[in-house]
Amino acid sequence: MLSLIHATALVDPKAQIAPNVSIGPYSVIGAEVCIDAGTEIGPHVCIQGRTRIGRDNRIHAFCSLGGVPQDKKYAGEPTELHIGDRNTIREYCTLNLGTVQDAGVTRLGNDNWIMAYVHLAHDCQVGNHTVFANSAQLAGHVHVGDWAILGGYTGVHQFVHIGEHVMTGISSVVTQDVPPFVLLAGSPAVPHGINAEGLRRRGFDSARIAVLREAYRKLYRQGLALQEALGALMALQREHADSHDDLARLLSFLAGSKRGIVRP
Repeated sequence: MLSLIHATALVDPKAQIAPNVSIGPYSVIGAEVCIDAGTEIGPHVCIQGRTRIGRDNRIHAFCSLGGVPQDKKYAGEPTELHIGDRNTIREYCTLNLGTVQDAGVTRLGNDNWIMAYVHLAHDCQVGNHTVFANSAQLAGHVHVGDWAILGGYTGVHQFVHIGEHVMTGISSVVTQDVPPFVLLAGSPAVPHGINAEGLRRRGFDSARIAVLREAYRKLYRQGLALQEALGALMALQREHADSHDDLARLLSFLAGSKRGIVRP
């Protein structure tokens, strides 16, 4: 099937547009853009730079993808934006290219639900199956794990890492790393327990959630210093080593944290 490109769209002849791609009225597609099959581009969308878009995405009106980084150090280097498959990106979202000071690529994985007015700054790395509610904003170099949910108007400081299955409340301001499975809210955001409801919806059984609740207590509720809490978590991991790897992933995240984790 041929691509369906509206007569008013401006598509550079050098752009790589796969079959079965639709591009709406007045959209602009640059020379270095590559769009895979089944993706739908709405009206008034601007896609520029070295942007790679996968299969079966739905990109709504007035989005700006692949714009130059909002970073004064950027000097025109050939950096990129990569968008995976089956993402929904709603109106007025902005996703910027990476910078040579980091990976050089801004990435959005697969099956993400990105609501209106969301911003992904340069070098952000977003996993799969995330939900970003309206006006969630990521500064540069932020990492977001699989299945995370950012509430509306959440703001995330540069270089922060957010673990898998995290959920933030509305208008949260996140300035430090957020361990996997944690529910947090506030300005600045603080932890409020395990994201139990989200975990249940993703198939975690009661026993698995109970172990994560115990891990949360050791990390946040027993008055332990971080190194003491890590020792207690490692002991808990040995106790449940045969059941699942949730605690191993939690410990790996904590060991790799450079900004320090959110605290009560």
